[in-house]
Amino acid sequence: MARPALRIKVPVKDQQDLRNLLRGGIQQVRVTLRALTLLRLADGMAAPQIASLLELTPQSVRKIAHRYSAGGITLALYDRQRPGAAGLLDDQEKQRIVAMVCSPPPDGQARWTVRLVTEQAVKRKLVPRVGRETIRILLQSHDLKPWREKNVVVRRDEPAWS
Repeated sequence: MARPALRIKVPVKDQQDLRNLLRGGIQQVRVTLRALTLLRLADGMAAPQIASLLELTPQSVRKIAHRYSAGGITLALYDRQRPGAAGLLDDQEKQRIVAMVCSPPPDGQARWTVRLVTEQAVKRKLVPRVGRETIRILLQSHDLKPWREKNVVVRRDEPAWS
């Protein structure tokens, strides 16, 4: 049994907005395809025809139509913001690690390295576990570079301009 024809009403204002969007310059491909889909639906084309014309699946054409019916142009054209991954360290753990890096390195070490910070953070029980990349990004965000040595020594007893 065939699916019933997909009928949605796209007001003239929305059609004009879609045409302006398509004429407006650079857009994401998915936004352009969705706008074209809505315009074809407004012209009365069936989902399978639109799908073959725009090289989409009929199911994706129906999803775009249902999203438009539920929330208008914005919901139909654009994806919702995604939350992303949760942070691996909380603020207190970050502060403890930064404080540790600002202190002198352990005995036998000339300076902190990312690997040494990772080892010591777990050894001192500041965090249960942590990776080197997490530590590197944390130090970078605080503009800390403890592994860098000073290569230039400036004497302070004479003015620098003489």
